[in-house]
Amino acid sequence: MYRFLLTPRWLGAAVLTIVASVIMVMLGNWQLRRYEERSAINNRIDAADSTQAVPLTSILTAPAGAGTAGASPGKSLAWTKVTVTGQYDPTHEIQARGRTVDSNVGFEIVTPLVLADGTAVLIDRGWVPAPPEGASAAPTVPAAPTGEVTVVGQVHLSESRPAPIEHRDGRLDTRRIAVPHLAGEMPYPVYGAYVLLTEQTPAADPAFTAIPIDHEDAWQNGGYAVQWWLFALMALIAYGVQARKEAQGPEAPAKKPTLRDRVAEADKKRESARLAALHEPVDRVEEADRRAAAEAERRLAAQSGQD
Repeated sequence: MYRFLLTPRWLGAAVLTIVASVIMVMLGNWQLRRYEERSAINNRIDAADSTQAVPLTSILTAPAGAGTAGASPGKSLAWTKVTVTGQYDPTHEIQARGRTVDSNVGFEIVTPLVLADGTAVLIDRGWVPAPPEGASAAPTVPAAPTGEVTVVGQVHLSESRPAPIEHRDGRLDTRRIAVPHLAGEMPYPVYGAYVLLTEQTPAADPAFTAIPIDHEDAWQNGGYAVQWWLFALMALIAYGVQARKEAQGPEAPAKKPTLRDRVAEADKKRESARLAALHEPVDRVEEADRRAAAEAERRLAAQSGQD
């Protein structure tokens, strides 16, 4: 019954269906890994307030040479809560312009913190609003504390698509915090990620607004994973349905509806009424009266003719 499945056409369709299903399953598995990766990031974000900070140098690779950045820690360590101690270097402070917090445009102020071994890590001290003169005017920025400073914060991966760096208002001015790009402006080695400040000793200036951390949309990837798996299943089911239809043979063509002929229908009704009248039962009394009346009329007519 299903021997036709061994024909070249059906074998080709089977191979195409299987390959498509495998690809869709693989895409679903990739989306599942993205879901797990993003869920882990969200867990680190949520657990930052309750977990103990680990030394920055224990999870980030030390940079090698002056003016260069160390290796990126990768997404598996993004938003890890860390602590680091050193001295701020305000002479190489960075202002990242066009940054939005609560729909307000301002600047993020990033200051290098130089460690005892001569390496440095960029610390995002927080957000300050743009002045009334506009977003291109120099912001009012609290000075970085002098002396030894201990910072607690979360690891932020370097931003992609580096923007041009300018010297404005006594700071390096840029649009994006791309660590490898900015490291070239520094006289010391720089770690490959920067840190969003959440606590500081001595305390940070209250003029700064903490940078909010957005959660990853992990559930979107989870939905895509299920979607790809369903597509794979639907492809296999579609192949099975088509094979079953082929095995059952062609379906009988549906009868086309005939158009009604009103004239023919009227004639048919009249003919039916005539035939029904012919087959009605005879009333013998009425028939005898009709015959007697006819005979009387005939005799009257005959008598009138004799007269």
